[in-house]
Amino acid sequence: MSTPTAKLAADGVSIWLDDLSRSRITTGNLADLIHTRDISGVTTNPTIFQAAIGNSADHSYDAQIAELAGAGASVDETIFALTTDDVRDACDIFHPVYTDTKGVDGRVSIEVSPDLAHETDATIAQAKDLHARVGRENVLIKIPATKAGLPAITEVIAAGISVNVTLIFSLERYDEVIDAYLAGLERAQAAGVDLSSIHSVASFFVSRVDTEVDKRLNTVGTDEAAGLKSLAGIANARLAYELFEKRFAEPRAQALVAAGANPQRPLWASTGVKDPALPDTLYVTELVARGTVNTMPEKTLEATYDHGQVAGDTITGTYEAARTVFADLADAGIDFADVTQVLEDEGVEKFIASWHDLQNTVREALETAKASR
Repeated sequence: MSTPTAKLAADGVSIWLDDLSRSRITTGNLADLIHTRDISGVTTNPTIFQAAIGNSADHSYDAQIAELAGAGASVDETIFALTTDDVRDACDIFHPVYTDTKGVDGRVSIEVSPDLAHETDATIAQAKDLHARVGRENVLIKIPATKAGLPAITEVIAAGISVNVTLIFSLERYDEVIDAYLAGLERAQAAGVDLSSIHSVASFFVSRVDTEVDKRLNTVGTDEAAGLKSLAGIANARLAYELFEKRFAEPRAQALVAAGANPQRPLWASTGVKDPALPDTLYVTELVARGTVNTMPEKTLEATYDHGQVAGDTITGTYEAARTVFADLADAGIDFADVTQVLEDEGVEKFIASWHDLQNTVREALETAKASR
């Protein structure tokens, strides 16, 4: 019998798990999820690695941390050793998926340090370094869609490295991300790079949009405002898909596709429901369209597998209704441009805070390992 996750995959949505830990790898859990939950990739971020390495019940990192402590490794050297090893091993687990899908799926993402979010050259250098350290063709390097990140995306794509562009909230920034990707492809083509080897996803955040907009609607306090709650995130993502369809049908993109390039797929991120009053599969079942990725925390993945009502494409043909949502939000006094700027700023700040938490966790682990020698 077909499960909801199998139906989702059959409808053209790639399911990627938004989590990774060494214990998932060593226990066989990650490999099992490929077969039982239809996942075809993994995304990571500093918060995920902080939770994994800081889990006191998980001792799978202890031996490597002790070895690195004995070698005098710094905190950041230790972080990159631990995380690139995990990502490399996950890439190996997903390699059959990568091969079967001709590179479209079987992808594992690893992020450049959030401390570099506003530093173009440093982001480029670290992206290339991470790609080399992992040493697997199915790795995706995550670069944030900040203003400084845009030229870095172009440069890294031009070097033939596949990229997951993260922290996209607005259609305007998404349009710039597509431009950055196409510019990178054009430079790669000029340099003789095989365009078919380059893949990219554009991670459009969903639930965080509703959280911020709904907070502002609560402040407005009218019945009309209340009726608009929890509509913005899905409407925003649906219009992003419309933009994806439009931009990759244009002559510039089509010329690159004809030369072997791959479209940059939209990825729905932040798909865990924050408001307990909402259906727990809302940001999955309402964002189904062929050629998309939905990266889910395990709780959302399990909810989808258990009771997700997957009824085919829920995006195509919704664009006018989505535009009406934003017209109504504007009438209610919601400045959506401000919403998305606040979310981008907060998103960078949250990832920086998580990165510093990860540094502190690893620092403590190194000190413990040194003290026990």
